[in-house]
Amino acid sequence: MGPIRAILLPGSALPAQAAYGGLIAALGRDVQAIAKDLELYADDEPPPAWSLDTEIDGVLRDADTREWETFHLVGYSGGGAAALAFAAKHPDRLLSLALLEAAWAGNWDWSPAHTKLWKKYEQLETLPPEQFMAAFMRLGVKPGVVLPPPPDPPPPWMAKRPAGIRAFLRTFKNYDLDRERLAAFRQPVFFALGGLSNPDDYGEIATRLSRVFFPDFHLEVFPKRHHFDPPHRIEPERLAEMLRRHWQRAEAATVVEPVETHGG
Repeated sequence: MGPIRAILLPGSALPAQAAYGGLIAALGRDVQAIAKDLELYADDEPPPAWSLDTEIDGVLRDADTREWETFHLVGYSGGGAAALAFAAKHPDRLLSLALLEAAWAGNWDWSPAHTKLWKKYEQLETLPPEQFMAAFMRLGVKPGVVLPPPPDPPPPWMAKRPAGIRAFLRTFKNYDLDRERLAAFRQPVFFALGGLSNPDDYGEIATRLSRVFFPDFHLEVFPKRHHFDPPHRIEPERLAEMLRRHWQRAEAATVVEPVETHGG
């Protein structure tokens, strides 16, 4: 068995290296883990007609450039939604899928609470940029959770984030996530969930994916974490151990036992 190969997609806030640097270090040198920035932020403004398909194409280019025929895919938040879309369109390229609080998982089978929450996300469109990020973050956690303060001074890349998050929210409204193809995905799926995240958001997504789609689904809850202090940044060693087990099990399942033959 060769080295473990994985592509890691960040969410809509931090750049990939800032999000995953600690996790990649914890995974060790025998894991070829690539922190891939979102295509969404390649320029100062979101690309015209950007959608999750744009991110899918970017992952394919990255894998093909490295001549990776198959690999593991990890996605956090908006990157998790892109990873789900990739699994639906290109399941043959994936050895496994890992979702770190995927931000969206299709527009069907929503509970009343999840529907109500997404109406609040839609209302963010009317807010000015200086109010947008704080309101967006508040929706992702349980009431009373203390959120981290914004960096002072803000890094240059932060100016792109309100427009990028709005682009995600818009594509979630009408993106055609193929339900039947997603339900046919049989590789192992890992989902990390923060115990302090909004249960009507990421908790419901985890429950829906485990119930409706993936037969090989493992949910791991991090009781003290939430969407904005996620385990890949705060507990990278623990998450790295879980991901390595997840990947090793997936790769072991792909090994074909030799067929014993007998001479005449």
